[in-house]
Amino acid sequence: MMLRLQFNNRVALSSCNRHVYMDVGSYAVGSVVMVLWPSVLLFFAMSCYFLETLPELGLYIAIGGSVIVGIPILMLVNALFRPAPMPARFNRQRREVCIPVGAVDYWIVPWETVIAKATEHQSISQAGRHTSGMLEVTFENPDKYALSNLRFCTFSFACGGGRSAMAVWECMRSYMEIGPEAVVDETARFLRPKGVLATYMKVIVDAANKRGWVLALLWEGFFGIFIFNMLLVEVLERLKLNPPPDLTYPDIIEWSKPLPPEQWAKRSPELELAIARREAELAAQAG
Repeated sequence: MMLRLQFNNRVALSSCNRHVYMDVGSYAVGSVVMVLWPSVLLFFAMSCYFLETLPELGLYIAIGGSVIVGIPILMLVNALFRPAPMPARFNRQRREVCIPVGAVDYWIVPWETVIAKATEHQSISQAGRHTSGMLEVTFENPDKYALSNLRFCTFSFACGGGRSAMAVWECMRSYMEIGPEAVVDETARFLRPKGVLATYMKVIVDAANKRGWVLALLWEGFFGIFIFNMLLVEVLERLKLNPPPDLTYPDIIEWSKPLPPEQWAKRSPELELAIARREAELAAQAG
């Protein structure tokens, strides 16, 4: 299986090798657009409003907004001219993870040594309470003699922290510990056989079938197109993530091939004991 967590940390599985491995990437080009575009609209509207009444203030807002938003836009453009980063590959039959490090190197680490940390931050202002956070998945270098600055590699997912971060981690954990049937298949969003407008119209129709036309036209229609510019997100995703990046190391291609069931790696005794203890704790709480 190839599980993709891409621009907005959505999950997608493909039927290719679904019982062998999943790929997890953190290339968030769409998230950047959905944050920057409302800021562009805000500064543009404020500058236009004050140019009529207070021209100097309107000019200052336009210049300040250009600097505040312009720097991230330049960083986004620079990232678009670079290849999309390769994903980490979780091999459930071997119970190992392959992590690309640089352009030509990679690590293979045991699954049970992977560390996940969900962080959440809250700030309160006159506008109300704002919650943000991320999921950090850390891998330890299998080389015991590696330099201190090469001891760990971390993948970060800006998924909002809290339940969202735990949900992203649960997708990875469920695949490795339960199987591919535990993760929802959303492969279709990576195929894109139709044009940008036709694809997004299907998104609106699917949303209308689930929540009704009023909410679909309000959220996916108005907010999706005018506030978050999902059409631009769709274009950039087609440019950078169609198809998603793949691992092309010859050794990893061989490592990713299926194994006979009798050769599948098993849980360690320590993990089996920890799971049994946790299940007993949950049963005691429920009882």
